[in-house]
Amino acid sequence: MPQASTLFTRLEFRLAEQLFHTRWLLPRSPRTQRLTMRLLKRCAEAGHPDAQSIYGHMLFHRSLSPQDKARGARYVLEAAQAGDIKSQYQAAQIHEHGCVQYPRREDYAVTWYARAAQSGHYLAAERLARAYRLGELGLAIDDEQAAYWQRLADRQATTGMAAA
Repeated sequence: MPQASTLFTRLEFRLAEQLFHTRWLLPRSPRTQRLTMRLLKRCAEAGHPDAQSIYGHMLFHRSLSPQDKARGARYVLEAAQAGDIKSQYQAAQIHEHGCVQYPRREDYAVTWYARAAQSGHYLAAERLARAYRLGELGLAIDDEQAAYWQRLADRQATTGMAAA
C-alpha cells in the first residue's frame, strides 16, 4: 500500500499546485484557498518535499502564531534536507535570522547558503560573496572566497539556473 499512498500524495500535490498557481481551474475564493492549504498540509505531512517547501514557506512567512511559524520552519528544513534548492536557501535564512524554535546559528546559515549556492541558487551565492566581502555570518574577510562566490552567482544568473 505504500506505493498507492505515494501515488495518491503525488496526485494531491499536483492538484494543490494547480490550485495554487492557476486561476483558470477554480475561481480564487476563500473556499479554494482552504482546499489548497488542506491539500498542501496533507502532502507536507506525508513527506512530499515540494509540498513541505511551499507549505512550510507559507506557514513561516504568513502565520501569526509562533507555533505555526515553527512548524513552517520545520517543513522548510525537512525539504532542504531532501535537496530542495529553494528550501536550502530558506533554511539558511531561518538560521541567519533565527526564530522561536531555531535560534540564530550563523555556522548553520553558511552551510545552507553554500549547499543552495552549489545547487544553483544565485541569491545564496550572492549572500556568501557579501558575507566574505564584509566579514558577516561569522566569516573572516576573504577577497578570494568573495570573488569565488560572486563568480558563481554571476554565472548562475546569466545561465538561467537562478532559483527564486
